Formats: sequence, structure tokens, C-alpha cells
Amino acid sequence: MAQGSDNNDTSYTKSPSPGNKQGSTDDVRKVMRREKNRIAAQKSRMRQTQKADSLHLESENLEKENAALRKEVKRLTEEAKYLSTVLSNHEPLCTGLSGASPEMLYGAHHGAFHQHISVPHYPL
Repeated sequence: MAQGSDNNDTSYTKSPSPGNKQGSTDDVRKVMRREKNRIAAQKSRMRQTQKADSLHLESENLEKENAALRKEVKRLTEEAKYLSTVLSNHEPLCTGLSGASPEMLYGAHHGAFHQHISVPHYPL
């Protein structure tokens, strides 16, 4: 193997002679380059760990949000069933309105705005 190669195995290379300042400078540069690379690799691993931790926390938060949304969907589905039952039970009582047009039942502006109706809450 040639002297001065970048191979990590230094057992085959000779140390530079004490009078050879160029060899000494090269060794210092090599050591500094390795140290700089070691620090860069350490920082890179730390950033990678922080990113993984951040993604883990985001995943946990999204799972919690998803569970809450599923719970809300279930509640709203049950409420829709309840309101549908109330409507079905009420329809026979409105015998005089069975042939009426939507304008007659709901007014001329049906669909233009929503009226908010207070609905009693029922246990889940």
C-alpha cells in the first residue's frame, strides 16, 4: 500500500520522518477532518432522533383526534337515528299536511337558511 493513502488501516504506512513537516501537516488535517466528520455524524443522528420523536408525538396526537372524531360520528349517528324516529312518530299526527307542497310547509325560502332547533339530549 502506498504511503499517504486515505485507508483507515495505518499499520502498513510509515510515520513521517521528524524532519518532514508536510507529512505532519497532512496528519493534523486528517485528524481534524475525522473529528469534524465525527461531530457532523453525531449531530445528524441527534436530528434524526428528534425527528423520530416528533413524528411519534404527532402520531399519538392524531390517534387521539381520530378517536374523538369517531366518538363524535357515533354520537351524531345515534342522534340522527333518534331524530328520524321522532319524525316518523310525528308524521302520522300531521295528516292535514300530507299533500302539502314544501313551500307551504316550510315557507318560500326553504333551504335559503337553517333554523336552529333546540333538541333535547339523550343519554349515550
